[in-house]
Amino acid sequence: MNHEMPSQEVILAGEELGEHRDHYSDERFWTKIGRYARVAGEATLSRALMLYYAARDKDTPVWAKTTIYGALGYFISPLDALPDLTPLIGYTDDMGMLAVALMTVASYVKDEHKQKASITLKRWFP
Repeated sequence: MNHEMPSQEVILAGEELGEHRDHYSDERFWTKIGRYARVAGEATLSRALMLYYAARDKDTPVWAKTTIYGALGYFISPLDALPDLTPLIGYTDDMGMLAVALMTVASYVKDEHKQKASITLKRWFP
């Protein structure tokens, strides 16, 4: 599975990430996705990627970015309500968290974010 880390600068850093700064980093996000893409499945990764690209958009407000980074931080966290390696149900809580975040910030997820997510997914799920 080949993925490329975006070369963009992190839009939120330090205090703007607030309590999520200890749980989220671009490197941890791409490592988790690269390692568990097939197991997590297309639906989970689609949500995660749309949120990721929306969070990196300068037009997305700070409150929405904070919501997104909180959900992505949960997704990449090794501590989980349901361990990710549990067959069939391991990513259920991650999917729920990502879905709630996506509904919360849906008005800031642009077509270009969806398109970037789709292009990335096509590289992993041809």
